[in-house]
Amino acid sequence: MVLRVLSVASEAVPFIKTGGLADVAGALPAAVAPHGVAMSTLLPGYPQVMARLSAGAFRVLHEWPALMSAPAPPIPARLLLAEPAEEGLAGPLLVLDAPALFVRDGGPYVDTAGRDWADNALRFAAFGRAAADIAGGAVTGLAFDVVHAHDWQAGMALAYLRFAPPVSARPGAHVPPGVMTIHNMAFQGHFGGDVFPQLGLPQAAWAMDGVEYHGGVGFLKAGLEAAARITTVSPTYALEIRSPQFGMGLEGLILSRGDAVRGLINGIDTREWNPAADPALAAGFSARNFNRRVLNKRALEAEFGLEHEDGPLFIAISRLTWQKGMDVLAECVDQLVQMGGRLALLGSGDAAIVGQLHAAAARHPGRVAVRIGYDEGLSHRMQAGGDAILVPSRFEPCGLTQLYALAYGCVPVVARTGGLADTVVDANLAALKAKVATGIQFDRVDYSGLAGAIARAIHLYRQADAWRSLQKNGLRADFSWASSGGAYASLYREIAPETA
Repeated sequence: MVLRVLSVASEAVPFIKTGGLADVAGALPAAVAPHGVAMSTLLPGYPQVMARLSAGAFRVLHEWPALMSAPAPPIPARLLLAEPAEEGLAGPLLVLDAPALFVRDGGPYVDTAGRDWADNALRFAAFGRAAADIAGGAVTGLAFDVVHAHDWQAGMALAYLRFAPPVSARPGAHVPPGVMTIHNMAFQGHFGGDVFPQLGLPQAAWAMDGVEYHGGVGFLKAGLEAAARITTVSPTYALEIRSPQFGMGLEGLILSRGDAVRGLINGIDTREWNPAADPALAAGFSARNFNRRVLNKRALEAEFGLEHEDGPLFIAISRLTWQKGMDVLAECVDQLVQMGGRLALLGSGDAAIVGQLHAAAARHPGRVAVRIGYDEGLSHRMQAGGDAILVPSRFEPCGLTQLYALAYGCVPVVARTGGLADTVVDANLAALKAKVATGIQFDRVDYSGLAGAIARAIHLYRQADAWRSLQKNGLRADFSWASSGGAYASLYREIAPETA
């Protein structure tokens, strides 16, 4: 029997994206479909989402005169349905059209100055309230067996189902169990206690095993407490978040849930990331005609204004933040150049790190080039033209950048943490001899750790056969959604009602 799952996410490609969550939420419907799962996706009605809907067919399924009644005035909302044929998903798209909450300039979570929206608690509580109504049978014609909530922005959906499920007129309506996925434990949605009266929850929800968290309201924490299963996006990260270093205050809760916490590796969309048929590239290539890959390296050098030579070209595509270890990369640029490498970097983030990187580019014209911002096509060209990608994250729940690199023959140089440790096989002597190595791992995210890893990469690069083996092993690795989709489907069936 087909299992009906409601995926609740604050972003999903191709509609709105700020990070890897969007890639996962956008890919899941197609990934689980072959395994007997029909997934619908619920998104907030941001301007970017509404603009796409205005150009296609949709219909109104439900209206809330007052989705959230506090604070006054009440917030009206509509639920819109766009069929997948119109919007490019493998399942129906549901959109919460609430202009007072979501139609505004800026990003999904921050204003044009980069500050969190002051009413984020209310915005995503309303999103969760709507999701609970939909999943709980309050919307005519919609019924679901499982709810899958992603990150703190969707966590309240499970809390509402637990503490304040909708009063449904549909005979036999049940409260479906939930899966809570942590894409990054660093973002928890913690708000002051004064938010609680606005949520429309019973007083019983204000408890240690409810939404209360250190005297305030924890959206992620609330979802974790209410979920039947908790997932993270890699097995290693599922272990790491049991420790204070990575659990960030929630490690006790994670430990208490025992084997209800699972780690499932993300996949990548092999239609979008296929070097043999990628229209963004100067030259398509595969393992069979791998020699064509060098044409992309030459084109990338020209695009970044770098010197043309046969030495290693390192790339970095990242948010320029402490978590991503970009401060350490900035410290290592001079050493990278001194050892014979060059660097092309694409990203945006912390102003101090941006300044350090611009200064490094000024010191090394033709050897270091920096682009601030994000360009999807350029990111594809960098993966296809770079020799190695630097990913020195201090913590990384899964990471997709290194998976794209493997698919494009760009050797990952990664910190040994989270999904990076799970997806890159270190080029130690045993792995090289067995011809299974795909990249380079290192332990300490500091100057000596990253500089040592760069030195290892350059040493291997000068051994043409060993380097080519790393590249081709990466090309052969399968990080499509095929296996991950099956794992999610099995998890849903574990908790679905027997009648599903």
